[in-house]
Amino acid sequence: MPTSVTASHPDDPALMSVDGPIATITLNRPAAFNAIDLPIARKLEQFSAEVEASDEIRVLVIEGNGRAFAAGGDLQTIGAAAAADTIAPVVGELLQHYHAFIATLRRMPKIVVSSVHGSAAGAGLSLAFMADLCIAAEDAKFTPAYAKLGVSPDGGGTAGVVASVGARRALQIFLAEDSFSATQACDWGLVVKVVPAPELKAATRELARRLAQNPPAAIAATKALIHRAHVTPIEQQLDAERDAIIDCMHTDNFRDAVKKFTSKGK
Repeated sequence: MPTSVTASHPDDPALMSVDGPIATITLNRPAAFNAIDLPIARKLEQFSAEVEASDEIRVLVIEGNGRAFAAGGDLQTIGAAAAADTIAPVVGELLQHYHAFIATLRRMPKIVVSSVHGSAAGAGLSLAFMADLCIAAEDAKFTPAYAKLGVSPDGGGTAGVVASVGARRALQIFLAEDSFSATQACDWGLVVKVVPAPELKAATRELARRLAQNPPAAIAATKALIHRAHVTPIEQQLDAERDAIIDCMHTDNFRDAVKKFTSKGK
């Protein structure tokens, strides 16, 4: 069935478009540097559910409109809650929706790519590295921000960063780094590619197209296996690999690829 996408309006806090097998979610609060508040969290949760439910979408790109990728949690909202002593219900509701979005990104059988320019701070940094892959402009600046505010990470930051760089580097990033560049993030293995800022959109599209050329079964199984590998005993992981590759081999994509490969030598 064709992908059903909720219509986006230019003033919505987040926008979504679909081009064949590639969906793009755009954080759309440019005046607030795409800070995460309740309306954007609800919109992101809704969009991610639609992407997860689509049989056609293979790759999801997440980008930010304006001068930044995302400046983290909305401190206007959080500051007002602190002043009114309503932090638990306000932040709890915000993270209920935002964390549902993050959990869906990790769970969905699609590859999620963050395309980062300008500032990625706090929850914006967490989102950048919770995606399966991150591509960044040379001007991208990653700022953990949490410790300076006296708080711990959210938005999947600990899961995404630890999975990429390990516990020691993650502690360094969240507790000892004021900010770091796209080049540094690439050296640490957090970013797959750094490109000049004017080329980011084209480079992101090219990466998304390349990823989308993989058959859906291969994308889904590879993502699931890799994300469970660090918590699964080796015997169970090998059994999961066996079951997954057999399932993939039952698809038409595999049969067609094998026929094409074996016919080359004839």
